[in-house]
Amino acid sequence: MKEDLLLVLAGGALLLGFCGSFLPVLPGLPLAWAGLLIARFSSRSAITTTTLVICLIATLLVTLLDSLAPAWFTKRAGGTKAGARGAMVGVIVGLFIGPLGMIFGPFVGAYVGELLHDFSNPRKAFNAALATFVGFLFGTGLKMITGAAFIWVFIRSLL
Repeated sequence: MKEDLLLVLAGGALLLGFCGSFLPVLPGLPLAWAGLLIARFSSRSAITTTTLVICLIATLLVTLLDSLAPAWFTKRAGGTKAGARGAMVGVIVGLFIGPLGMIFGPFVGAYVGELLHDFSNPRKAFNAALATFVGFLFGTGLKMITGAAFIWVFIRSLL
């Protein structure tokens, strides 16, 4: 009974963590990693300490890259902090609009932020917003791939 509960909790944390890859209200990869940690305490799981350490390092690196990617892409396109802040507002507002809002919210927010910073150059604002969007997609994709890999590690540990 205890083993089943541990595995259900681990699987739930992994699934919620995967959802957190694209839902910013959930701490995606840290939650998924916690699922692997919970599974480690089950005698039915073959997850090793080495695997946990490797996955923790991956979690830290991907989380760092996810934080830096939008700003890096934006800076490369000549964007400003106003665009980056607008993108964050777009992410939050997009949560309330639905899936399309979560996808396009960062772009619209960055565009508006750049326009508020410099209304005279809408082309530059568009390029910066597009770069922010690409950075957002890059980070989200990286988190989704890593979260899926964690789920794969969990499933393989049970076989």
